[in-house]
Amino acid sequence: MSGRIAGKRVLITGAARGMGRSHAVRLAQEGADLILIDICTSLPELEYPLSTAADLTETARLVTELGRRVITHIVDVRDAEALAAAVDAGVAELGGLDASVANAGVLTAGTWDTTTSAQWRTVVDVNLIGVWNTCAAALPHLVDRGGSLINISSAAGIKGSPLHTPYTAAKHGVVGMSKALANELAAVNVRVNTVHPTGVETGMQPASLHTLLVETRADLGPIFQNALPIVMAEAIDISNAVLFLVSDEARYVTGLEFKVDAGVTIR
Repeated sequence: MSGRIAGKRVLITGAARGMGRSHAVRLAQEGADLILIDICTSLPELEYPLSTAADLTETARLVTELGRRVITHIVDVRDAEALAAAVDAGVAELGGLDASVANAGVLTAGTWDTTTSAQWRTVVDVNLIGVWNTCAAALPHLVDRGGSLINISSAAGIKGSPLHTPYTAAKHGVVGMSKALANELAAVNVRVNTVHPTGVETGMQPASLHTLLVETRADLGPIFQNALPIVMAEAIDISNAVLFLVSDEARYVTGLEFKVDAGVTIR
């Protein structure tokens, strides 16, 4: 085996498309075997469709073409018991676990007075509780041998990004949770870090956010502008950060807020 993470076994949630698929392919290119999780069904509180079972199958095919082992499960990260069972089954088949990438996330858009309690619940349950559920499912397989928890936050987890307040709140929560875990788990050599992308071209795109920024609250547009001269990053840019945090190159990196944000959080 060859590669920067040759032989490592990694869990990825939200793996059927977008950044999750990119993470899976990039880690497989560098020698990882994978457990891939996705909900593969849409949710009524969201404007855009989520992934399908066919999307997850395609991600698995791309990994298999690279010569790596891959196990897939259709699971909602909000279901802690089902998620833990899927991870346990995957770990048993792969023979262990070295890292987890809590990537699954959803996004709503709206002003403070149009965002519903149902949208709040869905976003927080997926983006914060789902990340916790992922950590909790992975940790029993890591605490005796060490490993890496990588929790995907956002530029919105660092600055006060408006017009998607539940998302911003949940992504901030991921940072606090991750830092607390980094302190608690350092003694058993489990590293915990967050990754903070700027906007990335994926399927997570509520159309109303663009309308809000152009027609309703154009004054808020500058908050979303990157310092570097790009509109959005590419998924591979985020996947390369994930690769580093999985690898032994990051063996002494924990509690880091790893920004791959084109400078949006310094504006």
